[in-house]
Amino acid sequence: MTAPTASVAVIGAGDHIGAAIVRKFAAEGFAVHAGRRNGDKLTPLLGGPITGRSLDAREPDDVTAFLAEAEAIAPLACVVFNVGANVQFPLTETTDRVFRKVWEMACFAGFVSVREAARLMLPRGQGKIFVTGATAGLRGNPGYAAFAAAKAGLRAMAQSSARELWPQGIHVAHLVIDAGVDTAWVRARVEERIGAAALAAQPDLLMPPEAVAGAYWALFSQPRAAWTFEQEIRPYGETW
Repeated sequence: MTAPTASVAVIGAGDHIGAAIVRKFAAEGFAVHAGRRNGDKLTPLLGGPITGRSLDAREPDDVTAFLAEAEAIAPLACVVFNVGANVQFPLTETTDRVFRKVWEMACFAGFVSVREAARLMLPRGQGKIFVTGATAGLRGNPGYAAFAAAKAGLRAMAQSSARELWPQGIHVAHLVIDAGVDTAWVRARVEERIGAAALAAQPDLLMPPEAVAGAYWALFSQPRAAWTFEQEIRPYGETW
């Protein structure tokens, strides 16, 4: 087997979207380094071109070391920041600790990831840095003050970084997922709200994780003459 000539690092390689991104880029011939909290849950992914470990994306030194590990395998072609941190609390029940923790996970960790990826890519004048956003980053809904603030900050940071780094050859993009992603937990909540029969009648109401991975691959494949900064993806039936 030919050794990969480039690597991809996925920060926030969770069970669904993150795992799908890892599999997609590995299938396209990249060495993929996956990081997440509770790294033992990465076991089903590991093997062949996929490596991984536990990672606390809120710790700058850990992020720096993690990206250096990917770079040591092969030159880093893409970094995907995919940390979630979606929580819902009424405003008066959102504690200081919750607000700070959500901001650290979804905004500060994203800043650190983009900064450290840029430090590795800038000497080569090429690379891709993608961050996973959410509808909350565009509009704050009731009960999501902490999450909306963090995701809006992530979006603004990514936009600022894109305007700085694009002219230097680094493609920064922000992917807005405006939908429920098809997981067992989300599916159960939707069934509670609209009923199992209604969900079965709308098979594309929820977004498969593989569709998100496909969107990232499409962004990765864009030529320098036609880069996208922000892409919104949603199922055809989603209200927006």
